[in-house]
Amino acid sequence: MTETSRPTRIDGPRHLLAAGSYSLGGLRRLWRETAFRHELAGGAMAAALLALRGAERWEMAVFAVLFLLLIAVEALNTAIEVLVDRVSPGWSEAARDAKDLGSLAVLCVLAGDALFLILALL
Repeated sequence: MTETSRPTRIDGPRHLLAAGSYSLGGLRRLWRETAFRHELAGGAMAAALLALRGAERWEMAVFAVLFLLLIAVEALNTAIEVLVDRVSPGWSEAARDAKDLGSLAVLCVLAGDALFLILALL
């Protein structure tokens, strides 16, 4: 395993730009996940359904927050999977549990999103 040296600390306004760059890097990494692309497509379809139904602004806002929460949890789940694969390349019960728990977190948010969508469309 080759370790790289720690980058120098960035302060001030440059830190904000660097943080944005890191977030874009995370988004690029997340794009490689099929589940993320499916969630984006599902979110777009759900937003279109809400718009066609004439959803109120607060309903669209709640849906947007729930959708962003889903993306955040999906990103954390992907991070868990990447780290587990790095530190435990072989099969282990702990690795399986970590991945299963991350998957459960995504499922819980998806269920909440679906419940809100169903109630908003009724």
